[in-house]
Amino acid sequence: MKQEHNQHVEKLVEMVKDVRICMLITNEKNAENLSGRPMGINKIDDDGTMWFFTKASSYKVEEIETSKKVSIAIANESSQNYLMIHGTATLVNDKSKMKELWSSMMKAWFPLGLDDPDMTLIKVVPSEVDYWDSSSSKMVVLFNLLKAIVTGKEYAEGEHGKINT
Repeated sequence: MKQEHNQHVEKLVEMVKDVRICMLITNEKNAENLSGRPMGINKIDDDGTMWFFTKASSYKVEEIETSKKVSIAIANESSQNYLMIHGTATLVNDKSKMKELWSSMMKAWFPLGLDDPDMTLIKVVPSEVDYWDSSSSKMVVLFNLLKAIVTGKEYAEGEHGKINT
């Protein structure tokens, strides 16, 4: 069971490791709606934990304080991988972790650098992942799409599965 769990987590990490941008989805505060916004993935750990920098004053921080359940949507066109990751978010105000994850690109959002008092981290621990892996080359995907159109048979999208972490 543990080996299968490790294989599932390895698959998740492999599918996400080259992804830079995702949509982080939270529950809107005092509303029935979901709220999503693009976020840069700063790191995915070997156990599948994902890390994001954000402003402590942002709406998403309030939303996470109200409901820790989040989803992350990823569409990686270059690898033809698509994921919907469900998990639990926590806010982490750990300067040593921020220093570990910091890159000069972060200065665009945090011009004061690591001394920015409005900076915090979002840590997302995934619990379930739906994925679609169509990692064949674009030519193979195009061929299979055309084949489905010509033959009138449904297009086979590739591998679809669920990972419980």
